[in-house]
Amino acid sequence: MKICLLEPFHTGSHATWGEEYARFSRHDVELLTLPGRHWKWRMHGGAVTLARQFLESGIDPDLLLASDMLDLTTFLALTRTRTAGLPTALYFHENQLSYPWSPDDSDPALQRDAHYAFINVTSALAADAVLFNSRFHCNDFLGRLPGFLKSFPDQNEAEIAARIEKKSTVLPLGLDLRLLDRYRPEMSSDEAGSPLILWNHRWEFDKNPEEFFAALFRLQEEGLNFEVAILGESYRSSPPIFGEARQRLGARIVHFGYAEDFADYARWLWRADILPVHSRHDFFGASVVQALYCNCLPLLPRRLAYPEHLPEALHDRYLYHNFDDLLGRLRDLLNNPLQQTGELRAHVAQYDWGEQAGAYDDLLEKLYAKQNQEKT
Repeated sequence: MKICLLEPFHTGSHATWGEEYARFSRHDVELLTLPGRHWKWRMHGGAVTLARQFLESGIDPDLLLASDMLDLTTFLALTRTRTAGLPTALYFHENQLSYPWSPDDSDPALQRDAHYAFINVTSALAADAVLFNSRFHCNDFLGRLPGFLKSFPDQNEAEIAARIEKKSTVLPLGLDLRLLDRYRPEMSSDEAGSPLILWNHRWEFDKNPEEFFAALFRLQEEGLNFEVAILGESYRSSPPIFGEARQRLGARIVHFGYAEDFADYARWLWRADILPVHSRHDFFGASVVQALYCNCLPLLPRRLAYPEHLPEALHDRYLYHNFDDLLGRLRDLLNNPLQQTGELRAHVAQYDWGEQAGAYDDLLEKLYAKQNQEKT
């Protein structure tokens, strides 16, 4: 089967997901992409550019797979001479209905924020299948949708929430976790040093770095022994707490900044001991799953998608309730170092493309077969 994967925001996890699915799929997956910048403009105009490129390319797919950053309705309208009747799946990495807005963004105050969520809604309505990367994400979007629709003055088409729910399913994010095994070090027990705390997320407000560093500042004041590796992608407008932390934590920081390449990133994951996560929002949490696969001990909020990444029997051990609970658990781990037994690694191994590619392929094959059956 020939699949055209449409990605108007081709960077970071979006790019990795598309490229890796194309590599691991048993189908012929061709990517049609735009550079991952100016996200608002991509949601507005990306469909127009990708539609033109699609029509000029001569691509003749059996199925379309689009990411949530695409205005699918506009794309289908502009390419209807070639795409009418093609089965279409929409994959939600995130959604603008429940994604937290930056406090520095002016759109919410000007009441311009709802339009991006509405693009997600109409795209989901136009798609034949709506795919979410976690159960939390699926429930969160569908749960907020009725209230969002009712916020409009009239003709709010509230029944479309049920229509979208009927064709929605969870399809976890695929990750090339086995690639991490290539960089697993051989370290004897006498080489172990101070416990290493890890940050491997984007340097943005929704990851809540202020609370992460507040915990470390408190533990530093108490004189506890630890080091810190600060990874993840930074931006021009990264929260100022990162600069403050670099100064206050000083020599405790053994790495500060984006890893030069995947090998460097993987080695830090294998070396790290503890992953305290403070995110305000996370629809899946690829960086968390990668760290768990590398035997890093997690301390995760008892909310969002994180409980899905742990066996239920281990929820009480690794999920915390609030900041004070987190601080106490982190203090205990530093005073009484533990090693992961392998249960967490085994649990998240389900997200490796070795498992997920077949699930993606089967689902899209069924969608294609169903569409053809309905035509006849």
